[in-house]
Amino acid sequence: MRSPSTRAFLALALSVASLALLQNLVIPVIPLMQSDLGITADAASWTMTAWLIAAAVATPVLGRVGDLRGRRATFLAVLVVIVIGDIVAFNASSIGILLVGRVLQGVGGALFPLAFGLIRDTVPPRRVTGAIGAMSAIIGIGGAAGSVLAGPLSEAVGWRGLFLVPLVLSVVGILLTVAWVPRTSAKATGSLNVLSAVLLSGWLVALLIPLTSGARWGWTSPAVVSLLAIAVVLFAAWVVAELRAKEPLVDIRMLLDRAIWPTNAAAFLVGAAAFGFWGYLPQFVETASASGWGLGLDARAAGLVLLPLLIGMSAMGFATGALSRVLPLRVQLALGAAVMGIAVMSAVVLHTEVWQLALAGGLFGIGIGASYAAAASIIVQSVSADRVGVATGVNANLRTIGSAFGSALTSALVFGTLDASGSPLESGYDIAWLTMAALALAAAVIVLATMRRRRSEVGMPGRRIDERELVAAEA
Repeated sequence: MRSPSTRAFLALALSVASLALLQNLVIPVIPLMQSDLGITADAASWTMTAWLIAAAVATPVLGRVGDLRGRRATFLAVLVVIVIGDIVAFNASSIGILLVGRVLQGVGGALFPLAFGLIRDTVPPRRVTGAIGAMSAIIGIGGAAGSVLAGPLSEAVGWRGLFLVPLVLSVVGILLTVAWVPRTSAKATGSLNVLSAVLLSGWLVALLIPLTSGARWGWTSPAVVSLLAIAVVLFAAWVVAELRAKEPLVDIRMLLDRAIWPTNAAAFLVGAAAFGFWGYLPQFVETASASGWGLGLDARAAGLVLLPLLIGMSAMGFATGALSRVLPLRVQLALGAAVMGIAVMSAVVLHTEVWQLALAGGLFGIGIGASYAAAASIIVQSVSADRVGVATGVNANLRTIGSAFGSALTSALVFGTLDASGSPLESGYDIAWLTMAALALAAAVIVLATMRRRRSEVGMPGRRIDERELVAAEA
């Protein structure tokens, strides 16, 4: 008989898996949507942009709502929204209806910080690190699995049928959460800062739209420049509002603490490197062999190249708890980021055979698994219980923004120069991936450089601990 905490984790994991699949599920089938709905490529790309923006806004805001009103109730409410979004998307007869479904699905991004908070509430302290690592692995695996499964599933059930898989998982997740996840009394005091939420939503939307659409609109176009300027202004207004607020939505001073900011900086850089490599690996191997360097794989085979990445990510995510007994979490985060950088550099040097890229992907997956799991555990263990939702929400958001930045930068470098047939050059991928490797290695340097001396408690000045105390505390 499984323990109550194990059953609670299984319910949360299944629910989160339903959302993780939706992250990248539509990317391989965007051409099918475009053809079926009779829309332009730019319009079809909004199926990803809408999800990304909704997730970015909902993640910190609903994470805070969960801290204030109860994480279990908020978790269930978000799952219901995802179910509605899946139903809307499944029945979409136009791009407008499909985008409504994708926005509702994107609200599900709030499941990630809520799940981490519920793990802290329901899992015994000695098992929290391992449980967070496993949950992080599930999030990463689900995102990558969506890319792998979308092609074969769409052939069998059509692109609309893809939404039935997360729909079923979400419904089962609701039932199991009601049955197995206990109500907890852990709640923060205060209220939601509406002004901060509006300003936060505003600058996130103004930033993410040009990051995801700049390559198609032109980086110097009036729309892109204007939106980026608006994002800067709203971001500045948000920071001022948060610093002056008696009850801030996001405690800026907490984020600037030495225990927090290196992890968040690493999350941004790791997110950029992750999507800049794995998001473009299928396109790389699908490049026609007539180019002189492409491998000419079809979509199904290209998806299989990602399997070693999934295996590596899974193995490291689930091993985080055990590894934390011998390696501090920050060391795991730094090593994971460094392994990601090394893996990408190996792909730049060796990519003439499928097995070479599969091996690089497996190594990259090990690095991602270690980085994602360690970062989430560091944040959860570095903040008070009433701030877990918003703190992990901000960390997840920075990884999301990093992913958008990495995708935009990779796209600009890869597709900035094309050959006579309109295909990207091999050198474009080399430059882009070396840039992603540099970002991952920069994350490792930041984490290692800030490990030596840090505050003993988040947001509280006073005694500092040296690395020996830190190792003992984290292990």
